[in-house]
Amino acid sequence: MTTASAPRHLSRFDRLLDDAQRALETVLGAPVAERPNPGAGEPDIVMDEPDRRHAAGLMRINHVGEVCAQALYCGQAAVARDEATRAHLLEAAQEETDHLAWCAERLRELDSRPSLLNPLWYGGSFAIGALAGLRGDGWNLGFVVETERQVEAHIDEHLASLPGDDHRSRAILGVMKADEARHADNAEAAGARILPFPVPRLMAAASKLMKTVAYRL
Repeated sequence: MTTASAPRHLSRFDRLLDDAQRALETVLGAPVAERPNPGAGEPDIVMDEPDRRHAAGLMRINHVGEVCAQALYCGQAAVARDEATRAHLLEAAQEETDHLAWCAERLRELDSRPSLLNPLWYGGSFAIGALAGLRGDGWNLGFVVETERQVEAHIDEHLASLPGDDHRSRAILGVMKADEARHADNAEAAGARILPFPVPRLMAAASKLMKTVAYRL
């Protein structure tokens, strides 16, 4: 009779290597989605040049947002004290990988590219996530809630701004918004703490800077 082996405990060095691999795959690799692209069944219309550039700029922002989400969650997971919190963060990060792959595919369809500054976005977001996580798991989850609520808001802005007939981008953003709302709800249910002033405002200001830069670069 074969006895099932116990789950392997990862050392700090193992986790460091895992984080490095995730970073390389996110910034330089081609992440593969586990779920089908929501926009695949929508018609791919030919847009005029200004509309195409605008749609590409918005989807580049969303791609950067997913790069940042990967980094934030991995940074938080790296210092999470509770294994359940760490598992929650990494599960959310896996769904963000789907978003990352979908946005990258849509950028290719729009004859565009990801942000040239993705390594910078990733490094900065990982550091912010790790710093947030060091405050404790309640603050860790609170950071997830605030991040996801702000992402929901900017997706709403993009849905209102996209060319009306860009149904592929709209389908992708619609599923992304639903996923982000669920991540926030799950974090709240897991014991998230409300972030103190002025943290949410600083996060919003950093997000605004990222969106302004990523739209073009």
